[in-house]
Amino acid sequence: MAQDRLSSTLFALADPTRRGILARLATGDATVTELAEPYDMSLAAVSKHLKVLETAGLISRGREAQWRPCHLEAAPLADISEWVEGYRRFWDRSLDHLADYLKTMKKPGSDSSGV
Repeated sequence: MAQDRLSSTLFALADPTRRGILARLATGDATVTELAEPYDMSLAAVSKHLKVLETAGLISRGREAQWRPCHLEAAPLADISEWVEGYRRFWDRSLDHLADYLKTMKKPGSDSSGV
């Protein structure tokens, strides 16, 4: 996974409007007009958000006559999941160590002052 692709994906996901657009596309393809409906912004502004998502590889646009549906492309989201997984393992290990430490604190005769 290229770092530039990861950075592009994270940048695209940083905006709540773009995350909302992706959530909508997870339910099925949609046109720019349909994607713009819940937002108080121009079609041009929504198109700019779509361009960021398209550059990150998170959406693609088809062509069916006059209709250009947007389609969710989930592969970059899998890259994010893989990247975050390393941190999840770190926190799991850290919490396991903390749990082990707390068990030793509860043993009879152990010094609970931590000194």
